[in-house]
Amino acid sequence: MKRREIIKNLSVLPFAGSFLPSASLAGNVEESKSLASGLSIGPDIYASIGVEPIINCRGTFTIIGGSVERPEVIAAMKAASGYFIQYDELAFGVGRRLAEVTGAEWGMVSSGCAAGLKHVTAACVTGGNPEKLIRIPDLSGLEKTEVVIPAYSRNVYDHAIRNIGVKVITVDTAEELDRALNSQTALIYIMAGNESEIGQPLSLEVIAGLAKPKNIPILVDAAAEVLTIPNVHLARGATIVAYSGGKAICGPQCAGLLLGNKDLLMSAWQASAPHHGPGRDDKVGKEEMMGMLAAVEAWVTRDHQAEWKTWLTYLDTIAKRVAKIDGVTVAVHEPTELSNKSPVLNITWDPDKLHINADEIAEDFARKKPRIAIGSTNEERKTSLNITSGQMQPGNDKIVADRIFAILSQERSPRSDAMIAPKVKINGHWDVTVAFFNSSSTHKLYLEQDGNWIQGTHTSDFSTQEIAGMIEGDQVKLRSSLRRPGDGISYMFSGTVSESEISGSIYLGEYLNAKFTAKRTSYKRERKRVVIPGGPPLAT
Repeated sequence: MKRREIIKNLSVLPFAGSFLPSASLAGNVEESKSLASGLSIGPDIYASIGVEPIINCRGTFTIIGGSVERPEVIAAMKAASGYFIQYDELAFGVGRRLAEVTGAEWGMVSSGCAAGLKHVTAACVTGGNPEKLIRIPDLSGLEKTEVVIPAYSRNVYDHAIRNIGVKVITVDTAEELDRALNSQTALIYIMAGNESEIGQPLSLEVIAGLAKPKNIPILVDAAAEVLTIPNVHLARGATIVAYSGGKAICGPQCAGLLLGNKDLLMSAWQASAPHHGPGRDDKVGKEEMMGMLAAVEAWVTRDHQAEWKTWLTYLDTIAKRVAKIDGVTVAVHEPTELSNKSPVLNITWDPDKLHINADEIAEDFARKKPRIAIGSTNEERKTSLNITSGQMQPGNDKIVADRIFAILSQERSPRSDAMIAPKVKINGHWDVTVAFFNSSSTHKLYLEQDGNWIQGTHTSDFSTQEIAGMIEGDQVKLRSSLRRPGDGISYMFSGTVSESEISGSIYLGEYLNAKFTAKRTSYKRERKRVVIPGGPPLAT
């Protein structure tokens, strides 16, 4: 699974962790004590505000809280919270210590990996010149205004780079890359992963071979990777490598780690808070800085083999329980790649025999207690649950095993493919008003109906894409997907239809929800014969 895989299942839900405040600031608070506001400091902290925690069988996704912070991290953050320091001195001390621990030339802590990408881009654009820095995102008059990105590295997180105002040049081949590099190139950005590995057409080595002679920095995004010491990306030619603090390293969720060239990282620090300018909104606290350093120091002393064995034990508990069900097979996958490195249990069955598929189970687990975030995949006559154990906690394995066993061993009637006949013909043109949280837009639908099935086009604010779906009775469900380099939005319409109107809601995935009302459009135009001239015009 690649770094920060875009959420594909509805089973990925919010979840987070916390730490107790410093006694010097909050007093000695017992875990079971509730504050006057009703907040309970302890195991029920989320439930006390009406938020139900989940069991994480998906991995280090930010939307469910990343990872659980190491005890060393919590202790360092608690200790750091009771004192004042000068931030530049702190950054220098942390940078020097990170260099000592990791073997990199220098280190920096940002307020997350994406913020680190933003700060490095600003540093490459400005060269550490504050007069250039405060002009961002207006880059007129600046020399370094372009960032080159291989097509395989375009992703939703390169918004952090685009936020600086640069022009992104996307390339597919080494030849295109070579032609794209010029005096305006500020940076080359790539994502760590299979397509940047040795032997690939645009590997890091190939890129470095073209960039180094022209003194163009290379930024490698290794957000979800395990930390390598000495760093493999720097050894292969990267200038800077960026990690998420709250993923594999188990540091603060709102911290990122940058390693590499000292001068460039000092410029990146200059471009971040507490300094004013375009990075002031990406503040990293002194607590997170010390917590991130503690996480890196802990990384070199952790028993990673013992952790891996523990994760395998969790999967073994689940596998032994569910393997007793007829028709169910289990297999453990132990990945060797650096990103999202955790063993995964695949539980597979024929949905036509057990009369349920993995997507349905993932949705059930997401909505009912105990809530479990779990992966699912579907193929022809084959469906599977995918359990990633790297962020599971002691005792989770037994809960998950019992829950999966109960739902898979339940007797069900065979599925019926029969659909309710449509009450309305939905084909035609529709003008759609979409109500977002604090604005509205006008979209258009052109729909063709074949029985229960619908297809057509959806014109949104800035794009037109295919749409498809179904109608049963007066209930309609449609889906379209907007795709552009680095980005994607899914529109999932669910509504009630009459002869002249459709109304309901739009599920926008990570962008939450909107409401919509669609009115049928009738076109009354004069019908005239079309005459095609027999040759070129004699006048305009």
